[in-house]
Amino acid sequence: MSKSFQINEYVDGILTSNITYVGRAITLVESTKPEHQEQAQQIINQLLKHSVSSFRLGITGVPGVGKSTFIESFGLEVVNRGHKLAVLAIDPSSQKSKGSILGDKTRMEQLSIHPKAFIRPSPSAGSLGGVTRKTKESIIICEAAGFDYIIVETVGVGQSETAVHQLTDFFLLLMLAGAGDELQGIKRGIMEMADGMVITKADGSNIEKAKHAKTEYARALHLFPPTDSLWKPQVLTCSSTEQTGIKEVYDMIEKYKHHTLNNRFFEHKRTSQNVQWLHQTIHDELIERFYSNSKVKTELIKMEKQLLQQNVNPYQLAMDLLKKIS
Repeated sequence: MSKSFQINEYVDGILTSNITYVGRAITLVESTKPEHQEQAQQIINQLLKHSVSSFRLGITGVPGVGKSTFIESFGLEVVNRGHKLAVLAIDPSSQKSKGSILGDKTRMEQLSIHPKAFIRPSPSAGSLGGVTRKTKESIIICEAAGFDYIIVETVGVGQSETAVHQLTDFFLLLMLAGAGDELQGIKRGIMEMADGMVITKADGSNIEKAKHAKTEYARALHLFPPTDSLWKPQVLTCSSTEQTGIKEVYDMIEKYKHHTLNNRFFEHKRTSQNVQWLHQTIHDELIERFYSNSKVKTELIKMEKQLLQQNVNPYQLAMDLLKKIS
């Protein structure tokens, strides 16, 4: 970070929709340095009361489904409808180097230069479901800057998408057609969380395959138990390159929004999100403090050597370590 700002500079800059301050504040949020974390929390505390009423859309999908292409097409539809859009695109991080490709911004050429859009690629750093530990704080910053439509894009269908589902108001699952059995390669749990599904790349010779996939997925969703929101998840098709079906996706999400506002589920889920934020923060902080403890570091080195030299029960070693520091 080449230049540091005072807390009030960050807050004033964000509230006036200055993208420089928005980006730098998110960088503070993502930093692991204690001084940056302290600054970030002071900023977040002041911004919470200024957050605009927004809609938070989570998007995930199988590899090769074309998430970035879809988000650009859909994002342009969002801004053309009068919204200010922030895209938090979570990129895969290397487990070895912790590096990240961060290429989403370059793949959204039109959206990235639109005056009403802000795209922020962030490394997932191995977080569960591809969602960064600090995505919630990034959402707060974007909302305070006046962005009333937030898209959170995850790495893809991996270990679990529960995190993004709990962070957002609508969970959209993107799928491909024509890959053999349409229900292969997708976990039932992911489909059960989806508020809507979209079969992408429904163009050219793939149109009929997409229609068939739509029918198959609709049948599968029909077998699932009713959702907590009492909304019946829908399946649509689209072509991001030909701009077909994009408006229908937007309208479907709007119908869901009105449905959940009317039956008060929208408000209920937002409250649940804050509860989840509390527990996730405690979980993350406990792990961070545990492994940064000097006594733990020393004991872990000893225990790892024991495991290499003799047949020792790892579970027992873990329990011994916890007893020593409790």
